[in-house]
Amino acid sequence: MKFEDYAISPQIKKSLDKMGFKRPTDIQYKAIPPILKGEDVLAIAQTGTGKTAAFAIPVLHLLHERKKFQRKEGIKCLVMVPTRELAIQITEVFEQLGRHTRVNTMCVVGGMDQEPQIAQLEKGIDILVATPGRMFDLVSQGFIRLNKVEILVLDEADHMLEKGFLMDIRQLIAQLPRHRQTLFISATIDEKIKELAYSLVRRAIRIQISPKDRVSKNVDHTVAFIEMDDKRFFLERLVKEKPDSKMLVFVRTKVRAERVAKAMERVDIKSLIIHGGKEQQDRLEVLRQFKDNKEQMLIATDVSARGIDIPNVEYVINYDIPDQPENYVHRVGRTGRGVHKGTAISFCSPEETEMLEAVESFLGKEIRVLEIDKEAYVQTLDLSEEKSTNWKALMKEADQEVKGGKKRKKK
Repeated sequence: MKFEDYAISPQIKKSLDKMGFKRPTDIQYKAIPPILKGEDVLAIAQTGTGKTAAFAIPVLHLLHERKKFQRKEGIKCLVMVPTRELAIQITEVFEQLGRHTRVNTMCVVGGMDQEPQIAQLEKGIDILVATPGRMFDLVSQGFIRLNKVEILVLDEADHMLEKGFLMDIRQLIAQLPRHRQTLFISATIDEKIKELAYSLVRRAIRIQISPKDRVSKNVDHTVAFIEMDDKRFFLERLVKEKPDSKMLVFVRTKVRAERVAKAMERVDIKSLIIHGGKEQQDRLEVLRQFKDNKEQMLIATDVSARGIDIPNVEYVINYDIPDQPENYVHRVGRTGRGVHKGTAISFCSPEETEMLEAVESFLGKEIRVLEIDKEAYVQTLDLSEEKSTNWKALMKEADQEVKGGKKRKKK
């Protein structure tokens, strides 16, 4: 079945055609018809399967058609998400798909000046995509009213619970009309998710796209065993061997992100950095630059894993093995999206083997080992532009300078 065969408005079909979307993915094929009928839907599908378009297409159609007859103002659809980056990405999807419709969308997130957001709200909007914090701030100030909401979408519900937003969701529900359509979207399902979902939906259509693999078949997975201090040399080699490939490098902490970026800078490799310690405007600018191919490599922490939806990422490098096994799935889900192929390479140090085992247990299979013989390992270190730098000598020299400075002060 093609999108042109669906009973959706010509304006949306026009946008789909311009975006190159011809046929629906599995989750879109199963979710669009019941949403168009006004049914509540509980959808479980892994990352990279087209979940956003699965609800955005029918929601836009419903609101576009209703706008022909409705004269009352107010927010008609609320999309609640756990992270700022994800909110912005989803807003972009709505705007791209709805550019020829009567429906307008806006995004409300923290970390940015609220005055422009208030000004846009006062003009009137149909779809609001928001993170809990800023949304509730604006609700309490009277700038957001939820009494006209007809459709509620909770996206990445599992991540919402992980981030402790359960009370926020409960508080939100109390302010919405009882008679509404609810779409509950999650990458995983467990007892907590089930309990929350069935407390919100009414006679929901349950859709579960759960292939045997937790990760896309379009992604080739390997792991290389590398000493922690040598990882930078292997990253350097990979980048220089694949100069035209887009790479997303994941580390565990923001300190690690900054250190890896500086290590790459020392060997004349430029990179972008995104983590929770950066201002929201800076994070948005970084994502824009990476999307526009300003730099080949983006170094990120897990806080951003779900919010990075950048086309044509060919390599995901797990520079650090994630300490939460499910984060592996979210990381590698940034490549191999849709019909595209991708590669995930994990650098595992001896101290990370337990984390790797936890990831493999979560996946239900072992990750193929990328064998590196001793000669190739040593060659990688020797080829590095850092090879002339004796780091231990530098550290010793710096230490002596500090001690020498203290002695001079005593004199």
